[in-house]
Amino acid sequence: MAQAGLSPHLVLIGLPGSGKTTVGRHIAEYFERPFTDFDEVIEHRFRKSVSRIFTENGEPAFRAAETALSKELATKPGHVLSPGGGWIANREAMAHLRSRSRIIYLRVSPAGALQRLGQDIASRPLFDTGDPTETMQMLYDARRRFYEEAADLTIDTDLLGRDALLTKVVGLVSSAWDLNSDV
Repeated sequence: MAQAGLSPHLVLIGLPGSGKTTVGRHIAEYFERPFTDFDEVIEHRFRKSVSRIFTENGEPAFRAAETALSKELATKPGHVLSPGGGWIANREAMAHLRSRSRIIYLRVSPAGALQRLGQDIASRPLFDTGDPTETMQMLYDARRRFYEEAADLTIDTDLLGRDALLTKVVGLVSSAWDLNSDV
C-alpha cells in the first residue's frame, strides 16, 4: 500500500524502442529525481541479462520480479520509472504504482520502434524467434489498449528526434503536473 504524503512517480510506458530509458534519464536529471530502469534493476538482482532470465527462469519469473519491484517502489518518494514494455499488461505490478503515478505513453509505431532499436533488437528476448516486424506488430496490437487506458498523457514520438522529444516531454510534464505535490 502506498504511503500518504509521497510525491508522485512519473512512469514512462510504450513499446520497446519508444524511448523510455533515454527520456527517463533526461527527465530524472531535469527534475532532480531518482531514475529507475526496471530491466537494469532486475538484471542486477538476477545477475544476468533479461534475455537470460527469460531463457533460464522463464517470463513468469521476470514478471514476478517486475511486480516485486513495483511493490517496493510504491513506498518510495517520486522516481522517474522506465518499466519494460510488458509491465503495463502486468495488472498486479501496475496496481502497486497506479494510484500515485503520472503515466506518460510514448507512442511509437511498430516500424519506428524497430528503427530505433536497430541492432539492439538481438538482445531483446521477445524477438528471439520469428520476424521482428511481425513480433513488434503483435506486441503493439496486444498492448496498445493497455497503454492507452493507463496513460495520463500520450506523446507521439515517431516524428520527433531525440532532442525534440526530450524538450516536448519536459515542457508537457512541467505544465501538466506539480511533481512535488503529494498524491
